[in-house]
Amino acid sequence: MEIKRLQSSKEQQQNRMMVLFDYVRNLGNQEHPHVLLITVFVAVLCLCLIIGHLLEENRWVNESITAILTGCVAGTVILFLSKGKSSHILTFNEELFFIYLLPPIIFNAGFQVKKKQLFQNFLTIMFFGVFGVFISAVVITAGSWWLFPKLGFVGLTAREYLAIGTIFSSTDTVCTLQVLHQDETPLLYSLVFGEGVANDATSVVLFNAIQKLDVSRVDGRTVLHVIGDFFYLFLTSTALGVIAGLVAAYILKTLYFGRHSSIREISLMILIAYLSYMLSELLQLSGILTVFFCGILMSHYAWYDVTDSSRITTRHVFATMSFIAETFIFLYVGMDALDIEKWKITKLSFGTLMAIYSTLIFLILLGRAAFVFPLSALSNYLNRKAERTEVITFKHQIIIWWAGLMRGAVSIALAFKQFTYSGVTWDPISATMITNTIIVVLFSTLVFGFITKPLISYLIPHHETIKIRHGESAVPKDDLNVPLLSFEESTATNIGRAKDSLSLLIERPISTIHSYWRKFDDSYMRPIFGGPVTNQSQC
Repeated sequence: MEIKRLQSSKEQQQNRMMVLFDYVRNLGNQEHPHVLLITVFVAVLCLCLIIGHLLEENRWVNESITAILTGCVAGTVILFLSKGKSSHILTFNEELFFIYLLPPIIFNAGFQVKKKQLFQNFLTIMFFGVFGVFISAVVITAGSWWLFPKLGFVGLTAREYLAIGTIFSSTDTVCTLQVLHQDETPLLYSLVFGEGVANDATSVVLFNAIQKLDVSRVDGRTVLHVIGDFFYLFLTSTALGVIAGLVAAYILKTLYFGRHSSIREISLMILIAYLSYMLSELLQLSGILTVFFCGILMSHYAWYDVTDSSRITTRHVFATMSFIAETFIFLYVGMDALDIEKWKITKLSFGTLMAIYSTLIFLILLGRAAFVFPLSALSNYLNRKAERTEVITFKHQIIIWWAGLMRGAVSIALAFKQFTYSGVTWDPISATMITNTIIVVLFSTLVFGFITKPLISYLIPHHETIKIRHGESAVPKDDLNVPLLSFEESTATNIGRAKDSLSLLIERPISTIHSYWRKFDDSYMRPIFGGPVTNQSQC
């Protein structure tokens, strides 16, 4: 009797919880569409921020790991309340990601970036962030094309295999950046940060180029066409971002909104940045590149055209928007990992699924190694006479390789864009690829993320980072003051300066271009668009 009474009590409690859950969902779907569901999600988001604050001292666990784990716990609770019907509150929509969540993340990355370090290592960053994506995509595409059928996973088209290579070439370096210290290892931090942004932009541009590709006939001309489309999108998107940043700076400097209201000038910066992103997407360009370079130009010029209070406010506002968007994405990933519907649609056995996951992780490791170590050696060779006295050591190369193993929000968004329609799919093959992507993101973020801190501490102990910081030498001031050609000097003097400049350009191309840009920036750009005009101004 006692056992029956306990069972009856347990059933009644479950029924009450189910009634409550059904009431919540019906209320959200009927009287107040999505309002209550969004309220619950925001409450979970607040809980995630509180947990992240409590774990702040533990640098083994970063915000992305905290958000994913919180999402998994919330998804488990929802799954229990719904008796296995659903594990998430909201349905993922790639348009929501690309239109609302991604722009503040990328813009803040450009706005907060240390431009001097970024452009001093620009060549190496482009090696890793652009050419590295191509190499990694080729390795992952070829490997999956060859291995998936052997594992019993068939049915993917040629375009989908190419998309898989791009999806799993997109990295998420947040975990490594939270462990590295920018002041102690400036070169390493600059390379990891710069590659992360360039990688995201390149992955999205390459993914969009693949969508336009005619896979029925692939030959040398088709490959050249894809490469041509890529560089067209890359250059035009960058140019649009630069123009938007300059327009914002010129308006703020000319009209001086701050004399009446600091709210207007902050609002104008936000709206022009978002306008540049949407205009780029409207023109079928890369909004990521556009808004990133718009952020760089705004921090270089427009930031000096606003009041002191607005300067402080903008940095905090942009960082806050980026932080909330990133946490939102990883929280959803944790919830979606327990989506029973996708697992039911997938018709493959558990062993086959595990083999596919393991294959993708292996290809990611291999594709990453295929370009990090060769391109690091090439970068060291090209910079042997450059201003960068610190080479990319083998330990640094291991950290750079490891930093790019984590997969994040861009991989999730591209996978949903390729294999779902508005976040929903009933195709077993597409459902399998969605679950593959989510599991790879979870595994790489949690497992690789937890190992990042001890790995970096072992490879670069704290006393070595101090030596690196004190051992760095800046560029000689003489090299930074290479004069521009002057119409007031004689022809012979200008020819001599041109020869000296040419020799410097050959020996130290990045520093020479950088020094000329600083002279041009101080003489022509800053007086028009804003910023302190000094010969030694920081870029």
